[in-house]
Amino acid sequence: MASSAAAGSDAEKGNWVLNAPRLPGSRRESVEFSGEESNKDIVILQGSLKHFKHSTTTDASTEDQMLDLEKNSSSVDRSQWVLNGPEPPGLCHELMDSVRETISYCGNKYSSLKSQPMLKSVVSVQQEIFPILVWGRNYSISKFKHDLMAGLTIASLCIPQSIGYATLAKLDPQYGLYTSVVPPLIYAIMGTSREIAIGPVAVVSLLIPSMLQKLQDPAADPIAYTKLVLTATFFTGIFQAAFGIFRLGFLVDFLSHAAIVGFVAGAAIIIGLQQLKGLFGISHFPTSTDVISVMEAVWSSFHHPWSPHNFILGCSFLCFILISRFLGRKNKKLFWLPAIAPLLSVILSTLIVYLTRADKQGIKIVKHIKDGLNPSSVHLLQFNGPHLGDVAKVALIVALVALTEALAVGKSFSSIKGYHIDGNKEMMSMGFMNIVGSLTSCYVATGSFSRTAVNFSAGCETPVSNIVMAITVIISLQFLTRLLYFTPTAILASIILSALPGLINVNEIYKIWKVDKLDFLACIGAFFGVLFASVEIGLLVAVTISFTKIILISIRPGTETLGKLPGTDMFCDTEQYPMAVTIPGIMIVRVKSALLCFANANFIRERIMRWITAKKAEGLKGNNTKDAIQLVILDMSNLINIDTSGIATLEDLQKNLTSEGIELAIANPRWQVIHKLKLSNFVGKIGGRVFVTVAEAVDGTITGKIAT
Repeated sequence: MASSAAAGSDAEKGNWVLNAPRLPGSRRESVEFSGEESNKDIVILQGSLKHFKHSTTTDASTEDQMLDLEKNSSSVDRSQWVLNGPEPPGLCHELMDSVRETISYCGNKYSSLKSQPMLKSVVSVQQEIFPILVWGRNYSISKFKHDLMAGLTIASLCIPQSIGYATLAKLDPQYGLYTSVVPPLIYAIMGTSREIAIGPVAVVSLLIPSMLQKLQDPAADPIAYTKLVLTATFFTGIFQAAFGIFRLGFLVDFLSHAAIVGFVAGAAIIIGLQQLKGLFGISHFPTSTDVISVMEAVWSSFHHPWSPHNFILGCSFLCFILISRFLGRKNKKLFWLPAIAPLLSVILSTLIVYLTRADKQGIKIVKHIKDGLNPSSVHLLQFNGPHLGDVAKVALIVALVALTEALAVGKSFSSIKGYHIDGNKEMMSMGFMNIVGSLTSCYVATGSFSRTAVNFSAGCETPVSNIVMAITVIISLQFLTRLLYFTPTAILASIILSALPGLINVNEIYKIWKVDKLDFLACIGAFFGVLFASVEIGLLVAVTISFTKIILISIRPGTETLGKLPGTDMFCDTEQYPMAVTIPGIMIVRVKSALLCFANANFIRERIMRWITAKKAEGLKGNNTKDAIQLVILDMSNLINIDTSGIATLEDLQKNLTSEGIELAIANPRWQVIHKLKLSNFVGKIGGRVFVTVAEAVDGTITGKIAT
């Protein structure tokens, strides 16, 4: 083995990692030490002192002190470093640290500002809140040209989409245009992403009515429903701003990536089915969003007189939009074609209906869209209604979904351009823009993937493209709404349908299936929950499956037996590294869990005892007693904490091993773990066999045998 160790280069050792057997993999027989090789190849790991000496530059006197300390310190001395360490921080201290960490950012900013002159401090605060004051100093005419082109391009896509998404949200069409004015202006001065395009999006536009129409039917009382939507938008902004101010962005992580992929795919299909109302010109449509109710409504519509003109007109322009998108992907110079195709569709279809008076032949049209700038909606917010609690719950869900989509979009495009967006600032900017938006007749706005992709392709340089887009929408609201009177609803449906294929990411779903089956279960759970039940049920199913995955991993953590890698001082999993060598008479076990607690302790103890029993039976069968297990070493490097149930289980394990004539030792216990083991007197029960590393535990055992 010595020759193989010498021959093993760093490249070959790297291949041990890359060419490890597939998971879960069948257990393989490990090579074992025998004879004199066991004494030759056991190397004492010198711990952090050796690493410190070789990796840190110190003066001569410090190096001499380190050398003397290393020479005079034995493994017994180093074990005392573990046993005699200071007490770890208590629960109150940890809670205070958590609070301190939450507000440390503000505290550091306050300290730096306090040391500056008053005027400079005011400027620094303004720059922190409004990033436009930072990048705006280097703004140039050349950048404005790019932003102007990008802003006009996304406005041509935004105007028809906003009208369509407003109808999807069961609101009057002008509310979609209002939402494309105020939120983009606020984000432009507070946001940190250069490419993200702000406005209404399909998923949020579906999510809001799917939950709020249970409280108020939008068809029966549209004004009361609009009040609920605006109130939910206000609370959504409050939640989003609070996440950013108190640095609670981790809450967004409760919606896992797999859950979001499945949810968005299911929502895309539901949105597409909802558009069949406009595409077929169906008058009566169910309020429920599940696929069965929608398909029943579509099927029943064929039994009544209906005009196929809506379907023919909508499908014609849907084909036009999809063909223009295909041409834009084939030729990058034609990026503007798919962006302007929806607006061209609206203009052409409106002219066709107006000139032929097709509305008299059964073509359904948008009719009146209220013109003028965003009116104040402060008087529409309801803070004392009977549904306030339910509206707040809806707002929390919408806030999480909207933030998840916006951050995913922003991070995707910022990574392409090689800069970083500040997640907490993004949350604050999204929150404030929705708060102000709720006061100016806007419903929930967030980052749109389709419009952001167009903005990026159009060559935007800064968030000024959002300002250009908002100004264009303002002009449209002021002067062009009357021209949209004859716009057919089938065209709005086709525009929304054209945006849906990008929401169903089949490649990502396949990747999730290939990488993690439990994540795939959460993905399809969200997908089918949205499809056959409701949007909120789909989210609930996805979150439940994700939490179930965490619980399963916690209560059934993996355990692995370790062996020594040839030519190194490292002890690794013998299944992952078949070349790892086990040591006669010693079983080294590592628990792959951060917590040893009531939920998993017995499972771990039973697995260790099964291994001991199997090893003993194997020795009796082969009539080989020299390799019988005499020592079990628990590598606790992964354990961060332990509870009383975990300690009690370790005591039971120690008793069971003692009855079998086997000793127990622990290696590399963390701070909280060793402190609790000392308080419970477990260290005394195992004879003080506590070591800094697994290598020292092995060496101490072998040295003791040789001395005996």
